[in-house]
Amino acid sequence: MTNDLPRLQAGSGPETIRVLKAELAKGALPDTYVSAGALVHMETVSGGQTSPAADEDSPLPVTASPVTPATLAGLLAEHAYVYRLRSRKDGNGGTEHYEEEVTPPRDILASVLAGKTWPGLAPLRGVIGAPVLRRDGTLLQRPGYDPATGLYLASKVALPPVPDRPTGQQVDGARDFVLNRFLRDFPWSTPADRANYLSLLVTPILRHFTRSLTPFALIDATMPASGKSILTGGPGMLYGQRVIPWAYTEEELRKSITAVLAEQVGVVVWDNLAEGTVIDSATLALLVTAGVWSDRQLGASRNIATVNDRLWMATGNNLQVGGDMASRTVRVHLDPNMPRPEQRDQSRFGIPHLDQWITDPRNQLTVLWHLLVLVLDWTSAGAPRVDTVSMRQFTPWAQALGGFLAHHGIEGFLANAADVRGIDEDETRWRAFLACWHDLHDTEPMTAAELRRSGDPDRIGLDEHDRWDGQFITTHTGRPPNVLALGRLLTGQVGRWRGDYVIRSAKNHRGDRNVFWVEHHETDRARGERDA
Repeated sequence: MTNDLPRLQAGSGPETIRVLKAELAKGALPDTYVSAGALVHMETVSGGQTSPAADEDSPLPVTASPVTPATLAGLLAEHAYVYRLRSRKDGNGGTEHYEEEVTPPRDILASVLAGKTWPGLAPLRGVIGAPVLRRDGTLLQRPGYDPATGLYLASKVALPPVPDRPTGQQVDGARDFVLNRFLRDFPWSTPADRANYLSLLVTPILRHFTRSLTPFALIDATMPASGKSILTGGPGMLYGQRVIPWAYTEEELRKSITAVLAEQVGVVVWDNLAEGTVIDSATLALLVTAGVWSDRQLGASRNIATVNDRLWMATGNNLQVGGDMASRTVRVHLDPNMPRPEQRDQSRFGIPHLDQWITDPRNQLTVLWHLLVLVLDWTSAGAPRVDTVSMRQFTPWAQALGGFLAHHGIEGFLANAADVRGIDEDETRWRAFLACWHDLHDTEPMTAAELRRSGDPDRIGLDEHDRWDGQFITTHTGRPPNVLALGRLLTGQVGRWRGDYVIRSAKNHRGDRNVFWVEHHETDRARGERDA
């Protein structure tokens, strides 16, 4: 067996380092690549099981393992014959030389791996679980390493080749299957919810082609058992998913993001958040707008940077968004409009018991095949986009996906954006506060101290009367802020429109403190026109 392996002669420490490093740089070890200056080895994960439920982890069948000294020792033992020359006395009083197979010492192996420059090795830029469009519009569908993209395709299901130009019959069949069977029986609140979901379902296929960031996906419903987890399980089963608990502190959320980015999955799901949870996180807002996530490595003192190439999703009932998340979120809302959705008659469904059906690899192949046919039909038509659609940092994504859906006659994409703003808890609080402020004080300039005193209830005998009717702005603890905190809150909101209301600011007549007032666009504009 060892006669067929490359022969590597070990010598002194420096000599062994040079020999091993040169051989590694020439690609002596199969399935070994360089990622961010470090060697990684692609290997199959033994004991992998098909997930029994759509809301459980569904890992990819391979992993890119960092090459450590212990890993390198094992790879050399399997793929090379490393030896050193030894001598011993023979039976005639002379000396004979012989070869002894050895494992280089750990410090030697660590020195070999210490470098960051490996010009002879192919770069690994990502591991994917399903075919993707290359930037030139061709489909990466052959399993294994793709030199054109640096991606490694570890398909979760074995697909037959998808034609570059599907026939009309194939396209009609794919459209019928996706819309009239696979997605038919979900209780979509509006057509926009179905269109938005389909855009999310094909996003991992199009991510490299569109070269764009992907917004956060919020899948919520009015009732339990509406099908939320099945919807996240769709892309999760196709591209590999990790289901993690929601972290209610920024520090824990950051740690969980950093940890999951070290895993090879295409979809990350925060599943089943508490009913009414407000998703308002600076960490999450940064994540979905960052092409590269940088953070301190867990358990170490060094920083790591990871390409953010995941689809991030959350599910729950009647969820809300706050802060910057409203403009960074695509919402898919389900409303079964019945007391017990789980009692719907499955025999009438296009695919009965879809939650179990989607866990079968043969069925995952069927879904993926039809999605790829629709994608390649779009690209063969020139991949038309919808230039009138915009979504801040995600505009390239929105225009590409809008074009894909329009090409297939699917309407409603992003038409529920106003609904997302409607569940923006931060927007709702501030709009109510400014409306009440304007009603009570019109456009009168006030200091933060004066405004804060206005927020105290009036005493009428033994009773208290709150002129603000509970709308005075509060801190995250639910209490009215002190004067200093209120001044900072108001300063942070100056010039930011909340519906038709906006805070303005200036110096008082002495120039020693700020004053604030609220303008109402409709009322104050009409007043100005009347006075003129």
